[in-house]
Amino acid sequence: MTETTTALVPYEDATARYDTVIGIEVHVELGTRSKMFCPAPAVFGEEANTSVSPVSLGLPGALPVVNEAAVEYAIRIGLALNCEIAETCRFARKNYFYPDIPKNYQISQYDEPIAHDGWLDVELEDGTVFRVEIERAHLEEDAGKNTHVGGSAGRIHGAEYSLVDYNRAGIPLVEIVTRPITGAGERAPEVARAYVQTLRDIFRALEVSEARMERGNVRADVNVSLRPAPDAPFGTRTETKNVNSFRSIERAVRFEVSRQAAVLDAGGSVTQETRHFHEDTGETTSGRVKSDSEDYRYFPEPDLVPLAPSREWVEEIRASLPELPAARRRRLQSEWGFADSQMRDVVNAGALDIIVETVAAGAPPAAARKWWMGELARTANERGVALAELPVTPAHVAELQSLVDAGRINDKLARQALEGVLAGEGTPSQVVESRGLEVVSDDGALLAAVDEALAAQPDVVEKIRSGNQGPVGAIIGAVMKATRGQADAARVRELVLQRVGEG
Repeated sequence: MTETTTALVPYEDATARYDTVIGIEVHVELGTRSKMFCPAPAVFGEEANTSVSPVSLGLPGALPVVNEAAVEYAIRIGLALNCEIAETCRFARKNYFYPDIPKNYQISQYDEPIAHDGWLDVELEDGTVFRVEIERAHLEEDAGKNTHVGGSAGRIHGAEYSLVDYNRAGIPLVEIVTRPITGAGERAPEVARAYVQTLRDIFRALEVSEARMERGNVRADVNVSLRPAPDAPFGTRTETKNVNSFRSIERAVRFEVSRQAAVLDAGGSVTQETRHFHEDTGETTSGRVKSDSEDYRYFPEPDLVPLAPSREWVEEIRASLPELPAARRRRLQSEWGFADSQMRDVVNAGALDIIVETVAAGAPPAAARKWWMGELARTANERGVALAELPVTPAHVAELQSLVDAGRINDKLARQALEGVLAGEGTPSQVVESRGLEVVSDDGALLAAVDEALAAQPDVVEKIRSGNQGPVGAIIGAVMKATRGQADAARVRELVLQRVGEG
C-alpha cells in the first residue's frame, strides 16, 4: 500500500497545538504447558508445525476444551490490575480470514470478558504517578505465524510466497485494553512506554508468562489520535500493531503525533487504519483500513459453555498473589533507607533485582548500590550491555565489599580487584591474592615508609609539630604512593602523629 508522504510537524509543536489521546492493547502469552483449547504443548522454538493438534489446526469435528490454568492466570492478571472478576463470562467467535487463523475465526471474548473495570498506577522516570484506566482483560487464543519470503522488510507486499507455522496457533493469550488515556499531553509517549513496562513487570511477578518481548510474549497495539483541545471530541485514531519493545512504543507514539499533526495542519483527515512500525527508521506506514467490532461478526462460541469462576476460587487466587512490583519497591526503599531519587535511579537502570541479590549475598544495601550504580554501571555503559550481562555476579560484589569491610583492601584497591573480576581473573579474593592488592597492615613496613616520607619533607614535619595537622595529608599521600595505595590510611595517620610526637 502506498501513501502520500507529508512533512512531519516537530513533536513539540504538535503537542502545543493538539491534545494527544492514546489507548493501548497489550497481548501477553500465558506460560501454560498446553494450549488454550487443546493439549498440544505451548512451547517456543520447536520445528514448524510440530506443536499442533486437530483443534489448533482447525480440523473439522475437533472440539475445544478450556485450559483451567489459563483461566486462573487470567484471573491473577485481572486481580493485579484492580479489575472486577466476572461471575460469568463466555467465549465468542471473532470471524476473519487469514491463513494464520486455520478455522477462519479466532476464539476470543467479546461482550463478556473475564475481567473488567480496573486501573493501574504507572510511575514515570521522574517519580510522577499516572493512573491508567483498564476497560477489560479477556482470554483468547493466539494465531499462527506467517513468514513472507522475498519482497522488502518481511511484509506480504512484494513477497514471492508465504509460509505458515501453526505452532503458535492456540497459545493462550490475555488481551488488556485500556480506556482512552487522556491528560498525558507531551508525556504521552513516556506514559505508553511506562505502562507496558509496568505490565511486563507484573506478568513476571505473577509468574504467568516469561514476558519476553523479543520472543513476542508481550506485544502492544498502540492507538493514537489528536484533537484540538482537551474538551473536544476524540479524533480519528490509528492503531500501530505488534510493537514489541519499550523504546519502539515510545517512538511509535511520537511519530504518529507528528504525522497526524501534519495531516491535520494540511487540511486532511486522519484515516482509521492499522499501521506498521519500522525499527530501522522509527516511522509507521499504512497497513489496512481498521475494522470495527461489527465487521468481525462476533457471536457466542457454541462449542464452549460459559465460564463461572466461583467467588471462593477467586478469593483463593487473590490470597495467593505475590507482592507486586510497586509494593515491593516501596518496601525495599524503606528497608534500605534509599532516598526517592536513589531508588528511581536504581529502578530506571534495571538494577533493582541485582541489588536485591547482592544484599541477600551479604552486602549492605548502600554498598551494593554504590558498586552497581557506580563502577559497574559505567562499565556496562562503555560495553553497551545490560548490568546483568557483565561477568560479575551479586556474590562477587558482596565478596568484594566484605574484603573492604574486613580492612583487607580499601576502595581504590577494590576497584582494581573489580577490574580483575571483569577481566575473568577469578573471584575478588583470587584477584586480590594474584595481584598482590591486600592492604599493607604490618607496622614495620608502614613505619619504614613513614620515616622515609618524614625525612623527605622536614618543613612539613615542623608544621605538624607546631600544632598544624593539615599537612599530615601530604605525608600520608607520600606513604600511599610508596606502598602503591596499599597502606591503611587511618593507621598511617596514627603512625605519622606518633613519630612526629616522638621527635
